[in-house]
Amino acid sequence: MGRVLVLGGYGTFGARAAERLAREADLELVIAGRSSATAEACAARLAKIARGKITTAQIDAAALTAREIGALQPDVLLNASGPFQTQGYGVARAAIEAGVHYIDLADARAFVTGISALDQEARRAGVLVVAGASTVPALSAAVTDAHVSRFATLAAVTTVIAPANSFDPGLATAQAILGTVGQPIALPKGNASATGYGWQGLRRVTLPGLGRRWVGLVDVPDLDLFPHRYRGLRSVEVYAALEISAFHLALWGLSWLVRAGLMRSPVRLAAPLLAAKRASHWLGSETGGMTVTLEGSDKGGAPKRVVWYLVAGKSHGPYIPAIPPVILTKRLLAGSLSTRGAMPCSGLFTLEEFLAEVADLDIKAGLA
Repeated sequence: MGRVLVLGGYGTFGARAAERLAREADLELVIAGRSSATAEACAARLAKIARGKITTAQIDAAALTAREIGALQPDVLLNASGPFQTQGYGVARAAIEAGVHYIDLADARAFVTGISALDQEARRAGVLVVAGASTVPALSAAVTDAHVSRFATLAAVTTVIAPANSFDPGLATAQAILGTVGQPIALPKGNASATGYGWQGLRRVTLPGLGRRWVGLVDVPDLDLFPHRYRGLRSVEVYAALEISAFHLALWGLSWLVRAGLMRSPVRLAAPLLAAKRASHWLGSETGGMTVTLEGSDKGGAPKRVVWYLVAGKSHGPYIPAIPPVILTKRLLAGSLSTRGAMPCSGLFTLEEFLAEVADLDIKAGLA
């Protein structure tokens, strides 16, 4: 029986990853976090559907040691204790020292791209350390990998992430989002780079299955990883698109205040803005999704464009970032993933594997 320690296992995404893993009969889950009461409540809910064993542990990620990890004897540590924008690699290093595989759901650009600094340590310990097993860069890379062969030259990749208004991000995620509003973003443009700003680049787009939405730039690992992964790629952009226009335009307005120096950071507004969103949960719908648009030229030199889309109904959208760590965890425990070292999550699973894992959810994907 494999044992998986889910740090932040009762949070927005950690709980969903734990729920999916709980369906495995030969797996034991340890739901961990700073609140033992919340962990126990989560474990009690999972016990109703679990095929394996569910236990809990009280752990503060900020002070976690290899000894604490070793005492629990996990095979894999799944770190969902964001936000990662303000974290170092303490948890990953403790896992390496304990000889335990490490996977996180980070989408913080510097955190994910910098994880390779632990590569030699992870190789010496014989473990796999993966950062960014989330919607970006993991799923966006799997989509691009699946369709890049259609191009002789891939010139641009544009990703749009469009959550349903029913999605409750939680305070930590809201703080992480607000921390990027109005902040400069280095965008790859050919052999140089341009500067964008968080939640700016405002424009209106039509998303398959979702209709018209405003979009705004976000700072994610793809901006650094994709130009190195795909030869000839000249432009990478990633946008977020909130379902309720008023909420999206409010963040756009805040971005200008930050950029102009009139507001130092809107992070302090996270609690009241989240409360306003929760009070307006009846607006919008339970349907969200994403698109990945690839542009370039075919073998004859003619312009080519491929638009892949995903639509998630019934508020199943938050499962999307939780699925990549589930896939990797299951493969590690099954012995079908032999890669070792520390790396961002790109190329470690296929789009087909992802779609197979979500087949029971209200998630549809294809080419527009």
